[in-house]
Amino acid sequence: MEPSVDEGIVELSRLGRLSATSCLVDAPEFAQSAATLKDLPIDLGLHLNFTESLGLPGLFLPHGKLVALAYTRRLHVAGVRRQIDSQLDRFERHVGRAPDFVDGHLHVHQLPVIREALVDALVRRYPKARPWLRNTTPGTLDPALPFMQRFKPRVIAALGAAPLFKLASLAHFKFNSGFLGVYDFERSHPPYPVLLDAWLRHATPGMLLMTHPAKRFARGVAFGTDRVEEYRTLSGEIFAALLATYHLKVSRMTTLAEP
Repeated sequence: MEPSVDEGIVELSRLGRLSATSCLVDAPEFAQSAATLKDLPIDLGLHLNFTESLGLPGLFLPHGKLVALAYTRRLHVAGVRRQIDSQLDRFERHVGRAPDFVDGHLHVHQLPVIREALVDALVRRYPKARPWLRNTTPGTLDPALPFMQRFKPRVIAALGAAPLFKLASLAHFKFNSGFLGVYDFERSHPPYPVLLDAWLRHATPGMLLMTHPAKRFARGVAFGTDRVEEYRTLSGEIFAALLATYHLKVSRMTTLAEP
């Protein structure tokens, strides 16, 4: 995405504070970054992208328009399939293996048309060892959190979490058991350590906590100040203390027992 983000992810992975990272494979620096990623003790996944062209041709639309076309079943199915295969091809080419999981930029992997094409592609390409899929169904949202910081996770899930889970479960895919870490950057929100405490106090086995770290502030990167605060919290003693308080461990989804 950007060197400051990439560096933050790498350092947190080496510290054992992250268990996975999603790869925006069409980003200009991905080919170079993949060599570093392959040596990290984390799951590597495809961050399926239908909204950011990054200078490449393809089916890239503003998020609102993409959602509208998906829900009216007006997305070009062949184009969706080509784009999924193209991004999976690029991941395999630079990482040297299949992704451990698939999620979506702005959670587009769960939208109608896209989710069906994605499940079909993964079944076809990986019949013996399928990647796990991101389930955006929220974990328990602490009532102490501001309303809008509890509302956004539910909106994300409403865009397709349940249908994706039902569809992919029939094909025996694995999922995280719940989803935490969503907050509205654009609205007033508690400091990140307070948010983290509110999420982790309700964490259960197999739950996924989404993060957006960056080692330093970089102009042009959205919500850079929040990203730096996430990095500082996750790399420091606050995160370690919260894990100890709630008897939690950062683990790779691929190492967890069958659900």
